[in-house]
Amino acid sequence: MMKNIIRLSAGNTDLIIRSEPAEILYWGARLDIDEITEADALSLERGVSNGGLDVDTPVTFAAENGRGFWGSSSVDGHRDGYDWAPVFKTKSAVKNDNVFLIEAEDSVAQLAFKTEIESDENGVFKFRNTLTNLGESKFTVNRLAVTLPVPEYADEVLSFYGRWCRELQENRTRLKHGAFVQENRHGRTSHEYAPNLVLGRPHFSQQQGEVWGFHLAWSGNHRIRADVLIDGRRFAQLENLYLPGEIALEKGESLSTPWVYTVYSDSGLNGMSQQFHRHIRNHILHFAQPVRPVHLNIWEGVMFDHDPAHIIAMAEKAAEMGVERFIIDDGWFIGRNDDFGGLGDWFLDEKKYPNGLTPVIDAVKKLGMQFGIWVEPEMISKRSMLYRQHPDWLLQLDGYAQPEERHQYVLDLVNPDAFHYILERMDWLLSQNQVDYIKWDHNRRLVQPGHSGKAAVTAQTQAAYRLFDILQQRYPHVEIESCSSGGARIDFEILKRSQRFWTSDNNDALARQKIQRGMSYFYPPEVVGAHIGGAPCQTTMRSFSFDFRGLTALFGHMGVELDPVKESVEERRGFAKYIALHKQLRPLLHSGESFRLDHYDETTLINGVVAQDKTQAVVLISQLDMPDYKCMGKLRLPYLDPKADYQVKILAVPDYIKTGKGGHLMKRFPQWMLDDFAGKTVTVRGDWLAHAGLIIPVLDPQSALLIEFNRL
Repeated sequence: MMKNIIRLSAGNTDLIIRSEPAEILYWGARLDIDEITEADALSLERGVSNGGLDVDTPVTFAAENGRGFWGSSSVDGHRDGYDWAPVFKTKSAVKNDNVFLIEAEDSVAQLAFKTEIESDENGVFKFRNTLTNLGESKFTVNRLAVTLPVPEYADEVLSFYGRWCRELQENRTRLKHGAFVQENRHGRTSHEYAPNLVLGRPHFSQQQGEVWGFHLAWSGNHRIRADVLIDGRRFAQLENLYLPGEIALEKGESLSTPWVYTVYSDSGLNGMSQQFHRHIRNHILHFAQPVRPVHLNIWEGVMFDHDPAHIIAMAEKAAEMGVERFIIDDGWFIGRNDDFGGLGDWFLDEKKYPNGLTPVIDAVKKLGMQFGIWVEPEMISKRSMLYRQHPDWLLQLDGYAQPEERHQYVLDLVNPDAFHYILERMDWLLSQNQVDYIKWDHNRRLVQPGHSGKAAVTAQTQAAYRLFDILQQRYPHVEIESCSSGGARIDFEILKRSQRFWTSDNNDALARQKIQRGMSYFYPPEVVGAHIGGAPCQTTMRSFSFDFRGLTALFGHMGVELDPVKESVEERRGFAKYIALHKQLRPLLHSGESFRLDHYDETTLINGVVAQDKTQAVVLISQLDMPDYKCMGKLRLPYLDPKADYQVKILAVPDYIKTGKGGHLMKRFPQWMLDDFAGKTVTVRGDWLAHAGLIIPVLDPQSALLIEFNRL
């Protein structure tokens, strides 16, 4: 190995780095060679073309414009108008096990630049840059990013956009000239633009193609970028997006980027997802208990209308259906009879609960369920005692009339007094009540997010992290769900402090199919809150069959969102059926390898989970709309043991199919299905399933079929 060349290998990936100037030479499939020779490195030495500088300009980790790099730099700042074009020279490059540290310095600009790289056992690489001010005077930072080059053929971009009730939608574009730039200025991770990015060979798919996946672990403003230089080189860039004047470093102070998590996969998006999922399971998640309990949340059932006797009756019906965790949502604290007031006054409403929460909690516990409760600690209502006493505790700019959202405002957690008040109230809630679980909400964007007149999104986000951290240290048995009007605070950094995401406020099964697919690219099923809603859906007023609702919620952390007392016996039986099926499959769903299958018809989504030892798999075929063709083709499943035989069994199917009646989209269903309905054992070899496949029936729109494969 050449002294200036460092090889980082993890899983099926190699990362080859030159330490001076500090740049990535190769990032891709693991090389079948023992060491990198001088000849290998020389093969990547770039020439110098006409029409530009007389020297080659690398894409270093700092991506310095002062070096002659014409793209977006990793460092953008100045010292009262000076030292704005730093060029860093490597001082040390040290590798210890799975950690690589490069330290560089610009003695003229009096700045230090450090790059940290960590790898895990299966190919996830984390990157973080740190800038330190070595000079006597203040250094203002406008931008600090992580910049990572990808091969010149990685010119297709997959990004994710959305809105309330329609999170994590896919957007593809080609990267031929210029840049793809996506910015989030909402003050939280946001519904609109998730901090996820995928670059790859054109036409990469679920199962095929080379891709590079990126995730920025940060819960505030952010910018992600995919750029192509005029010489054809491409790079990704991810960063915390600072507001004007937000960051200024005194002498000796440092600023770090959020961690950027990356994956290389030569087996399409499935390979990327599986590596991210394994990393989350092995290095991020910490559950108070290993089994993910089935939820019932009372919000859509009663909203603000809390009656302890009725809530206990709800708990009784919930337990009968198989629910394992019962959650009281918004409306339990004083002043909270609607969404105009009360936030900040975290004291129990004794008119609603004259005997306290204890009778309800005791009833829930006696029924064998855990107890959870909703809070929104970062928010404040102007119609509250807290605001009347401390109007200066708003995150605001003096002299402006800040617009409302959901009739609420943001509490300035950078203010130590406000922070400690909220900590004290959460201490009261968790120490005086037997709470197992918190649904932690964050229901509005940050407008004019000022502390003492200065922009404070970064400081507010860090203060929220501290609040989470302190409470989890004091109450390690309490699990937390990150909710933000649904999916507006979903990222790896908040996941270090929580155990579940509320994916969307939209329980519409048809909309949820695409939302949950967007989640599946970066997050394993056990953290994806997926509830069976009522009919019609509260947000869209659409109605779907119980089977379609139940199967849509199956591949996540299942829950129920309604008032079971008001539901019919038939509906409650349906909930109980799919809760039982989820529990049956839960060990597989929450430990296996998730996958999505390519299909030529965009109205058909196919996803599944296979056990790590390939003994079992389940596949869900969901028909969203009228199919394009009269025949649906074949289910080809390449993730099983090719040498083994598998029993094929239908676990859930629309009623009209099981009765064998025609009159829908098929006169006669495939023979393997008829055999299964007749009680015969259907057996297919793994290699045959991978290449020849299994005929898919034509399903009615908004229906689904669940198939199980068990190795014989």
